[in-house]
Amino acid sequence: MTTTSESAPTSEPELPDTVAFPEEAVRRYRAAGFWSDRTLAQEFRAVADTHPDHLAVVTPDARLTYAELDRRTDRIALGLRDLGLRPGDRVLLQMTNHVWSALAWYGILKAGLVPIATLALHRRHEILEIARQAEPAAHLIEPGFRGHDLIALAAEVAKEQPTLRRLLTLGSASPPAGAIALEALESTGRAEDPAVARAAVEAIQNAIPADSLAVLQLSGGTTNIPKLIPRLHTEYWYNARAYAEGIDLDSTGTVAHLLPMVHNAGIVCAVHAAHSVGGCVAIAAPDAVQFKAIAPHITHTMLSPALAAMVTQDPELFDALAGLRVLVWVNGPLSADIVATFETPSRRIIQMFGMGEGLCMVTPTSSSPEIRHRTVGTPVSPFDEARVYAPGTEDAVPPGTPGELCARGPYTIRGYFRAPERNAEAFTSDGFYRTGDIVVEVPEDGRSFYRLEDRIKDLINRGGEKVNAAEIEHLLVRHPAVERAALVAMPDERLGERACAFIVPRPGAQAPDLGEVQQYLDGIGVAKFKWPERIEPIDEFPLTNISKVDKRILRARITDILATERPQ
Repeated sequence: MTTTSESAPTSEPELPDTVAFPEEAVRRYRAAGFWSDRTLAQEFRAVADTHPDHLAVVTPDARLTYAELDRRTDRIALGLRDLGLRPGDRVLLQMTNHVWSALAWYGILKAGLVPIATLALHRRHEILEIARQAEPAAHLIEPGFRGHDLIALAAEVAKEQPTLRRLLTLGSASPPAGAIALEALESTGRAEDPAVARAAVEAIQNAIPADSLAVLQLSGGTTNIPKLIPRLHTEYWYNARAYAEGIDLDSTGTVAHLLPMVHNAGIVCAVHAAHSVGGCVAIAAPDAVQFKAIAPHITHTMLSPALAAMVTQDPELFDALAGLRVLVWVNGPLSADIVATFETPSRRIIQMFGMGEGLCMVTPTSSSPEIRHRTVGTPVSPFDEARVYAPGTEDAVPPGTPGELCARGPYTIRGYFRAPERNAEAFTSDGFYRTGDIVVEVPEDGRSFYRLEDRIKDLINRGGEKVNAAEIEHLLVRHPAVERAALVAMPDERLGERACAFIVPRPGAQAPDLGEVQQYLDGIGVAKFKWPERIEPIDEFPLTNISKVDKRILRARITDILATERPQ
């Protein structure tokens, strides 16, 4: 892989952008046909040329064939180039799920730009730090987003980040001063001529190495500073294709995604998965009305406890999913009730495990019910390498013994973006990524499946959004009334987990209540999904034998408290 570095706007030492895959591994991946010489945009074009009339995208209010999506994103790419954006420039994305999300994604890739997959929900606290690390040239927002004021946020980021040159918008007939509506780029000047636009895109793509940086995803992380995950063109497409094969998705299928599309799961398991095999992606917001609008098309979808509850509580929506072939269960244990409700002779429930850093596992539809319902799967690539180590070591534990899952392979990163110190902690001496998840290896029929037991990473999984406990604790102790804080997961039937903050108040002060804490986090611009949803004052934290906060005891305590409060 080609490693590059850019001149920083300050006097800080330069850091390499990415960590290269070993040359010997690259040779093996190419020889096996897993890595190609094509960029993401070139891979998409090859599929579009093969299936021009197939539906590529369905939303509640729009449909695009491959030919339409290909043609329109060519014009957008040319428009972006004519704005002065150049291949390798990075673009902050803050957009929700609709047809223009797909148009923006491929238009940006075709222009040779690198999308930074932030969320519309992210606010000043997150975006300023991400921008500092990634040095974007452009910021794409939805002015009409209802969660918070993205126009004001973009203005603030532009003042703080000197590399930003362009503000782009989606879904606004009247973009703010100085901004360019992405929709307008389709009909700007030479972009109206399909041949000119296609030639421009081909010239851009032919100059981009297939093993260069394509996308920056966000890590759930184990520190209070978000880490950027560098995904390369060829491995990122292979990741999606291997996942599609693992869930039996082909050109006849439509995979739905209701969580943010630019999440790694939205791209790998939906957009690129569908498009790698000539299938269709159905995109909608996570509400019953939008879900119903796309439901008749769906053959494959992920469901979490919250989405499953939405489906079961709406008989019309449940019936509309009659064509569903494969249900991929995520974000919580699979109950017997879910199996009884959704699994039929023509529909299989499987599970999956994945992360932005790479490793992806599924339970094949051909597996036994015990494997499909009680494990999170086996790696999707024959060249994936998974090991289970005693936590904090490189000592393998035998099958059936809990340990930390570590992985490397043709689509698992070898290092974070410009983060050598973090890389030294996150990878073993021979390049295996430490996932921070505790699993048990379950051998069956000559293959290894994995059952998820616990996590080392101090994360809270709130309906699919990862909340880094250290990040929020670091902010809470800045509150004038807070001496110490510990954020833990509390069980939640709808979202799987929510955040509870145990707070030791400063001497002479009273612990702030929930409203005060949320008002404080709102004031410093923290995304709302990260806010604690319960505060528990405490005099002293329980400690482990090495004098660290014993969060197992705190999690057990809040679980017991909730049990006593639950109506009998």
